[in-house]
Amino acid sequence: MKIEQIYTGCLAQGAYYIESEGEVAIIDPLREVQSYIDKANNNKAIIKYIFETHFHADFVSGHVTLAGKTNAPIVFGPNASTNFKSYNAYDGEVFHIGKITITLLHTPGHTMESSCYLLKDENGKDYALFSGDTLFLGDVGRPDLAQKSATLTQEDLAGFLFDSLRNKIMPLADDVIVYPAHGAGSACGKNLSKETVGSIGNQKATNYALRSDMTKEEFIAEVTNGLLPPPAYFPMNVKLNKEGYAAVEIIINEAKAFDANTFELVANETNALILDVRHHDEFSKGHIPNSIFIGIDGAFAPWVGSLIADAKQPILLVTPIGRETETITRLARVGYDNTLGSLEGGFATWENSNKEVATLNSIEANEVEAKISENALIFDVRKPGEYNSEHVENVSSIPLDFLNEHLSEFPKNDNFYVHCAGGYRSVIACSILKSRGFHNVIDIKGGYDAIKLTTVKRTNFVCPSSL
Repeated sequence: MKIEQIYTGCLAQGAYYIESEGEVAIIDPLREVQSYIDKANNNKAIIKYIFETHFHADFVSGHVTLAGKTNAPIVFGPNASTNFKSYNAYDGEVFHIGKITITLLHTPGHTMESSCYLLKDENGKDYALFSGDTLFLGDVGRPDLAQKSATLTQEDLAGFLFDSLRNKIMPLADDVIVYPAHGAGSACGKNLSKETVGSIGNQKATNYALRSDMTKEEFIAEVTNGLLPPPAYFPMNVKLNKEGYAAVEIIINEAKAFDANTFELVANETNALILDVRHHDEFSKGHIPNSIFIGIDGAFAPWVGSLIADAKQPILLVTPIGRETETITRLARVGYDNTLGSLEGGFATWENSNKEVATLNSIEANEVEAKISENALIFDVRKPGEYNSEHVENVSSIPLDFLNEHLSEFPKNDNFYVHCAGGYRSVIACSILKSRGFHNVIDIKGGYDAIKLTTVKRTNFVCPSSL
């Protein structure tokens, strides 16, 4: 028996490759699927089943493409309705993979079709639980993503989740390994652990949602408390996962490499968004006017989904040389499929063509104290939890996630300053603000990490926020 967790840090997502006696099951694959096929081929094995724990909202799964390439059936739990051929398993149904079995446990709550998969080893012993978004390490799946306004509330879903955990998960032996669908950084829960593999026993001891003395009412209150609005792209991803999508290879092959003149022409003709994915320091030193920065080496795909409202908008890319295909693929993972192409030769091509170059104004962290004494406006774009933990006194909180909804709060004429934790998110914010006409925005280099090394007064008191 072989179990491999294939973890994608950008999405904080775990897919799983399970093999026994030449037969393979894949759980929650990424949209680009060739690596799973290659792995099975190298092991002289066949992919027998594709298991989906639920309709994912935070990424486009690879189930449709993988089924098309392998003829393996796509298995969902009860209540799943798709526009493509799939199989709805019943609660407790057993699937054989070589000498092991996988049993579907229907665990509604995160969504109504949500299911976990219990692997029994060659001796019939419960060995591992692939818990999807039902159980994370340190948390459980948020119950507000599958609401149907008139018939189902987040409180209803939280109640179902309570029952699923108590009736299906907690009775399992303490030594059963837990393989969740997500870790820290995912928006599918509130307090996910950085660890990506755990055990039932550890979760019973440490996960607030599995407290044995917790009532259903207490569980509902705790699980639904403090939920931030889900990222805007989530419903679109659910739709793609239910209805189907094009293979990533098609999207990559349709994208073109443009010289600077053609790039500019295409941008003007299509009203494409120019997305610059280089390092934030490079973007600050020089970029195409009105381009947006979201760096490929950060939490790229989730920020794209949260900040680019229209997934169908044409996109033109400025990337580090050699990372064009990677960027297109990672956009496709969250349903952004309309990439027209990229700037051939990277940003140097633009500079060498003597075209207009914009820069981002910035100050060092040791200049912040003087700006505060001048009553300058400073905005903190970190997440609310970061801000509440500690922040510069009298600085407003506008989390990057919600920047587009709060543009009216930035001054049109006076200079203002933006910081995050280290610089990545503040440059994203500055690029968006500049593209909206706020050319008076100034980045604080190094962010809060650098500010903490100065004498600027800080507090953990929750000041009135703009949210």
